[in-house]
Amino acid sequence: MFVTVEVSIRMPRSDRAGHPGRTPLPPAPPYGLETTMTTHHPIAIIGGGLGGLTAARVLHANGTEAAVFDLEASAGARTQGGMLDIHEDSGQMALHAAGLHEGFRGIVHEGGQAMRLLGPDGTVHVDEDDDGTGTRPEVDRGALRDLLLDSLPDGTVHWGRKATGVRPIGGGRHEVAFADGSAVTTDLLVGADGAWSRVRPLLSPAEPAYTGISLVETDLLDADTRHPRAAAVVGTGSFMCLGDRRGLLAHRETDGSLHIYTALRADEDWIDTIDFGDGAAAKAAVLAHFEGWHQDLRALVADADGAPVPRRIHALPVGHRWDRVPGVTLLGDAAHLMSPFAGEGANLAMLDGAELGLAVAAHPGDLEAALAAYEEGLFPRGEASAAESAANLEIMFGGHGLERMAEFFTSAPEAG
Repeated sequence: MFVTVEVSIRMPRSDRAGHPGRTPLPPAPPYGLETTMTTHHPIAIIGGGLGGLTAARVLHANGTEAAVFDLEASAGARTQGGMLDIHEDSGQMALHAAGLHEGFRGIVHEGGQAMRLLGPDGTVHVDEDDDGTGTRPEVDRGALRDLLLDSLPDGTVHWGRKATGVRPIGGGRHEVAFADGSAVTTDLLVGADGAWSRVRPLLSPAEPAYTGISLVETDLLDADTRHPRAAAVVGTGSFMCLGDRRGLLAHRETDGSLHIYTALRADEDWIDTIDFGDGAAAKAAVLAHFEGWHQDLRALVADADGAPVPRRIHALPVGHRWDRVPGVTLLGDAAHLMSPFAGEGANLAMLDGAELGLAVAAHPGDLEAALAAYEEGLFPRGEASAAESAANLEIMFGGHGLERMAEFFTSAPEAG
């Protein structure tokens, strides 16, 4: 990989008045060393999530190195929890392209494709076991991320690099500034930096909008031992309980804990009306929206370990796209942020990353041809999944979400 380094250093200077023939120098500044460093990388990927790492891996597998810049301080700085169902026609295709599908099979959570759908009174409407024949196996997000990280050469990912600004510098090249004072220039800038992408404004003025759904996340740890009734309600895989414009969603994680999402149609400022610093008060405020629900369902929130964590759900416009701009593109949420109700976010990010890597490999020496080919597939793929996600949101959190989802699962068992 070709790297140039330009460094300017301003050192503190001592008073040399005692040396004959020398002019006294000004006193030292109040800091010890000020350094600005700019490096050049032919391909710079901003964001070390699943999509960015997949792009780097597929590029590497095809003989092209890329540098990945991530704001986290290290690979283990933050828990990468949560379960993902990896779809045969998207995420698994990406893993095949990355040469990692065999490793992926080794981290699959057996039993994770089981699915339960309940009504607010506790009635079970759908109860599907995982018989091992499904095409959307569940994996732990952190384990999948580790699989990708371990497949990259040492030094590929630059940790602790939070992008603070990007700008074109001519000839299709761009410069990215980071919070630590460093900067990089690049021939191909890839925005894999999520919902609030710093790279996206180079291509599009679009911004994520609130979807009308707010989530509150809670956990039940060591569920089989400490919360056996909740463990029985959720089952071995995924769980959903839907009422009038609200619901409880959950999944069992590989460590035996249950991760719960309370979902509500709510005003955008609803979260601001609750003191989430007071766990008991926050739980009570959330449960006020679930009066009359079965006690075992309410216990998924009431008995949670730790404080609830709120999250508003945002999305980019369905069909978001941009005109071709030399030397820059997007993938994953930066390109097509959508609600999580089609399970496509991580899968599409990985497929985007793989398709970008393959396009660069298929057009050696011609980045613009590669980007044009990549975006030709990116736009319709993202639009279709975003439309599906938006439709599922309306189905799940409309007036008859339970009935419509029961019909959905029984008519197409693997559609969820």
